Parts: sequence; structure tokens; C-alpha cells
Amino acid sequence: MMRAIILDGKGGVEPAEVPDPVPGPEDVVIAPAAVGICGTDLHLVEGSYATGRYPVVPGHEFAGTVVEVGADVRGLSPGDLVGVDPNVNCGRCRWCRAGAPNLCLSLEPVGVTRAGACAEKVAVPARVAHRLPAGLDPTVGALIEPLACVLHALDRAPDLRGLDVLVYGAGSIGLLLCAVARQRGAGRVQVVEPHAVRRDAALRLGADHVAASGAELDLPDGAQVVIEASGHPSAVADALERIAIRGTLVQMGVTAPDTAVPLRPFEVFEKELTVLGSNSLADCYPAAVEQIGDLAAAVRPLVTHRLPLTAYAEALAVAASPEALKVHIDPSMNT
Repeated sequence: MMRAIILDGKGGVEPAEVPDPVPGPEDVVIAPAAVGICGTDLHLVEGSYATGRYPVVPGHEFAGTVVEVGADVRGLSPGDLVGVDPNVNCGRCRWCRAGAPNLCLSLEPVGVTRAGACAEKVAVPARVAHRLPAGLDPTVGALIEPLACVLHALDRAPDLRGLDVLVYGAGSIGLLLCAVARQRGAGRVQVVEPHAVRRDAALRLGADHVAASGAELDLPDGAQVVIEASGHPSAVADALERIAIRGTLVQMGVTAPDTAVPLRPFEVFEKELTVLGSNSLADCYPAAVEQIGDLAAAVRPLVTHRLPLTAYAEALAVAASPEALKVHIDPSMNT
């Protein structure tokens, strides 16, 4: 038996003893060493994440050590440090064949519909486990999943070179966006974030200007690329107001399924605006593994809190607080 956290989708967060996972022929069993908490997890706890299936062990941003491999697994061995692409797709449907595994018609995300990494062990298909570069530690390894989400969003967006970029929300996704946008040659990077701790972090990660509201920004003509990474309805509504002529809004933030905000179709027509979504990480995990080494020194300070598995409820509260950037659970930590 092993320790795990069980969510019931009604606000319940239950530490439990559950059976150790047994790998199938093509699976690996991983002992997680760093598990990130993000907005998806907060939605899962309260039951407002549309695709959640309960009861579930959460934890989809993680890195850890392989402890057991299935009989047919090649290329991974016990002792390997790996990160995991949480989107377990079928590989057969039209979206998988089109290179959009995040839209798989039979998607089984780790930590959402199948057991995740907030446990002493987790079993995943070996094909979604990626050996990490030598010298990379699990704390940085667990940031690969959100980095992959950022890379997918920027694949959906125009080339950033020389453009004004506006980011809503300076959680881990928004902060990674700042770093990558700067790396990709954006003209100016501005951030809307109500909390001072996160605004300061955005400046460290490459933002040129940060503000508590969109009204405080230096964007009289709007931004050519606006990326909404908070999921707050008021931020989404404000983001729609800040798009420049022929600009693009990328909606990354997760809202409740019934959230609605005003959209003026005439303005979309008149300004030739583009409004698009970016859902999860598509096929960008390998690219994020390749890029994380160049960003490691800059992004490691994003992890501001590490707590043991037994403190998961406390970790959720910390993650929702303005003082936290990224909160990690370490299932190997003692209480």
C-alpha cells in the first residue's frame, strides 16, 4: 500500500492508503519527486473542471524517478529521472493523426481522469515519460509541463518578433510566457497582475512593464498579441478590450464551463481580430524538454513553496494565495 491524495470533486481532499500501482507491459512506475499545483488542480478540487472524473488522484505537472518498468518497455530503466506528458492519447483518432493529441477524442489526462502523481508512486505509459537532461533536478523537471503549455500557445500565436505582447496573469504560466516571449524577440512584454509579488517576478522574468489593471498600461492602440493566462472572467473581458487592429487574443486561462463574457462581433469584424484558444500542451512536451535547460536558472526561483503529500490541503491554500508563484508537492518528504 502507498499514500495518495484523493479528490471527490466536491471540495473533499482525502489522504488515503491505496494499492501500489502495477505496471502493464508498456508502462513505467514513477516515484514522483516534484508535483506542481496549478489552476487546473484548484478547479478539480471544487469540481468545476469540465473533464475531471472522480474520485481521482491529482497531479499532472511532475518529475520523478522510474522505479519499475513493464516487460515490453525499452529505453527507460529504474533509476532514470523523467518528466511526464500527462496527456495519454489514443494515437488513432483524427485529432491525434492531425498532431493535436490534446484534442484526442479518447484523452485520458494523468491527474484528471486517471491517477496522478500526488502519491508515492504513479504508473503511466512509457511513451509519455521522457528522460530528463543530465544535471536537471526534479524541481525544474516539473516545470516542463507548464512550459510545454506555453510553447503550444505560442505555436498558435503569430511570430512575436518586434510585437507588443500583453499577458494577463503572472502565475507560473504567465511568468514562463514572459521568459519565452523575451527569448523570442518580442518588442515589449507587458503584464496585468493584481498581486505585487507576482508583478515583481514578471519583471525578473523579462516583462518591460507590469500593472495591476489594464487601464494602467502604456498601450494606447492595444497589443498585437494578448495572452490571457489567468482564467478570471474580468481578465478575459478586459483582454478583449486590449487587442490592437489585426491583433490576436490567445485564451489559455481555464474558466468554468458556463463562464460568459461580452464580445462585440462588429469590433472583431472592423478590426479584423483573431480570437483563439490554446488547450493544454498538444505535442510540445519534447520541445519543452529540449528548451528547459536554457531556462532552468531563470525559472527555478518560480518554485516558492515545497510541501509534503500530507499537506496537500495546505498546499492548495498556499497556491491560491498572492504570495505564491509555484507550489510543489514532494511525496518523498516526511511530514
